[in-house]
Amino acid sequence: MIPSVAAFPLPGAQRVRQIVPLVLAVALVGTAIAYPLSDGDTRDAVSWAIVLLGGVLSVVHASLSRGLRTGLGVLALVLAASIGFESLGLATGFPYGTWTYSSVLGPTLLGVPFLVPLAWLMMAWPSWVLADRLARPVRPARRRLARVAWGAGIFAAWDVVLDPQMVQAGYWTWAHPSPGLPGIDTVPLTNLAGWVFAGLVLMTLLDLLVTRTADAPRTGDAAPLLVLGWMTLGGALAHAGWLDLPGSAFWGVVLAVPVLVTLAVQHRRTARR
Repeated sequence: MIPSVAAFPLPGAQRVRQIVPLVLAVALVGTAIAYPLSDGDTRDAVSWAIVLLGGVLSVVHASLSRGLRTGLGVLALVLAASIGFESLGLATGFPYGTWTYSSVLGPTLLGVPFLVPLAWLMMAWPSWVLADRLARPVRPARRRLARVAWGAGIFAAWDVVLDPQMVQAGYWTWAHPSPGLPGIDTVPLTNLAGWVFAGLVLMTLLDLLVTRTADAPRTGDAAPLLVLGWMTLGGALAHAGWLDLPGSAFWGVVLAVPVLVTLAVQHRRTARR
């Protein structure tokens, strides 16, 4: 019997799986650093570059780490969910509240600018990846529930930092921005509630997708975790130091604390074994 080609993986294939997502992640971080240092049309171009890199990274990492079926499934699922939730919100105000998009974001589908589903894609996969890591110590019977809860919380917390920045840039405007979180007077609490709700739905669907399609992880999760960490904590730094958004900077740090504490406890328990 002649062995198949698949039995002899190409030299360096594992290295490529590791390097490609990390290259995309580093490029995204570098582009994000440029955001507070730019303005006008240049800043708009930087925003597009960030979400394009983030969306590509999510699909590439999901494909290389969990298999092509998972990567394509993540792409289709997140794009469909984002357009569905965003168009529903525009038409009815549910679940976020009432807002309008600026024409600066360009072409739309069902009223939703193309940039927005890409931003969801950038946010959703890293949120699930981190949630998966946080939920590992939980008993198997409750692990899916833990992943979904963590993922929805991370997904919503990311928007707490992002939304005031996008309002400041003029990308959208809330009709009734109050009441909001203390220190954030441009984004209503209904938006946070909407993101938690949308996150619970999306993370449940993502978890089902990964469970049914994913191969055993073939590469690490450093790239999406780097992006998530930088876009939240690095974003908070940019808000405090350059963008004059101290409220969202504060909340970005506060909301990161439970995640960091949980990761530190997990690391300590692992080191003791």
